[in-house]
Amino acid sequence: MLRTVLASARLRICSKLPARGFSTSQAWHAINSLHTFSEEEELLRESVRRFAHDVVGPKVREMDENEMMDPSVVKSLFDQGLMGIETSADHGGAESSFTSAIIAIEELAKVDPSVSVMCDVHNTLVNTVIRKYGTQEQQEKWLPQLAESKLGSFCLSEPASGSDAFALQTRATKDGNKWIINGSKMWITNSHEAEVFLIFANIDPSKGYKGITCFIATKDMGIQIAKKEQKLGIRASSTCTLNFDDLKVPAENVIGGEGLGYKIAIEILNEGRIGIAAQMLGLAQGAFDKAIPYTYERKQFGQAVGTFQGMAFQIAQAAIDLESARLLTYNAARRKEEGRSFTKEAAMAKYWASVIAQRVSGQAIEWAGGVGFTRETGIEKFWRDSKIGAIYEGTSNIQLQTISKFIQKEYSLQ
Repeated sequence: MLRTVLASARLRICSKLPARGFSTSQAWHAINSLHTFSEEEELLRESVRRFAHDVVGPKVREMDENEMMDPSVVKSLFDQGLMGIETSADHGGAESSFTSAIIAIEELAKVDPSVSVMCDVHNTLVNTVIRKYGTQEQQEKWLPQLAESKLGSFCLSEPASGSDAFALQTRATKDGNKWIINGSKMWITNSHEAEVFLIFANIDPSKGYKGITCFIATKDMGIQIAKKEQKLGIRASSTCTLNFDDLKVPAENVIGGEGLGYKIAIEILNEGRIGIAAQMLGLAQGAFDKAIPYTYERKQFGQAVGTFQGMAFQIAQAAIDLESARLLTYNAARRKEEGRSFTKEAAMAKYWASVIAQRVSGQAIEWAGGVGFTRETGIEKFWRDSKIGAIYEGTSNIQLQTISKFIQKEYSLQ
């Protein structure tokens, strides 16, 4: 469906392009706000918004209570073309922009952050690693599967390797034309439903992080899905421990080259942080959208509670917070698309969107009073889901450390 919508948009855009050149005035007007999107991106937003409301929405509470993703939702994500947003059309994808992926993640999070993070990890981490670092043969083999039917999982974290990601203990040993992987991973998103796994393991511990290598493996090779975590939030999103006991992976399944896994992880997580920023942004907006109408319907002392100055000012401040997080997120996404540096901007977006998600979703509960505290409205779920934003894909302190290093470097050069 997404590919059809985007193809139609491209035809309309091409028909509107001028035959040649542009004037100074045209160049001036080409400088747009961060709220300016292509027709493709606007169509995508509307398409995902309808999908989230019509398909995901009715299942959110049940999935949260059962702590399990509905298989029909996963299938629908593939059917809608949302699992290969940047993947080329030749490989079965939508061949759209990075910002399109960010928009999709944001819109899904307005309804269910669990579904959003499934889409996020699959697109911004798994697909991107294979698209950027895979050989032509690897891309032709794996990208169509990941775009059309098979969920991906990104396996980096371990029990003793969280923020210090390169302290990982999983080992890989060469044995003829295959690698033997032994070890375990922890906190792995999508792992219960996934069929394709990107596994980071060290092939030469004497080289430290320069021995880390990325392998692509499938569940049927013998990956053991162990403990499934019971979490505060994003309960429908699976988070499991994985065990590898003499897991045999073909030598051709090394991604990016031996010893280059650390480089892949660093670069890809910078992109992934923009995805988490979009998830937290959508979450906060979802909580806001649920609570505000209630504040204007609920009357006390003869007027809507949302119009009392105390609450009205809180709502206004929340709207400012949302807009600031949105601009940071879109700015980081556009910088990435333009080929400019974006590591600092991604860290800022991820940090601030996580802060705002917790703040706005918490306030939304209070604005709705006792009703907001119940599960019936779904507002409290947004708050529970928001807590993970300060933890995964780099804690808030790691983001602040990243930002501070950029500032130190910038001012030490003056």
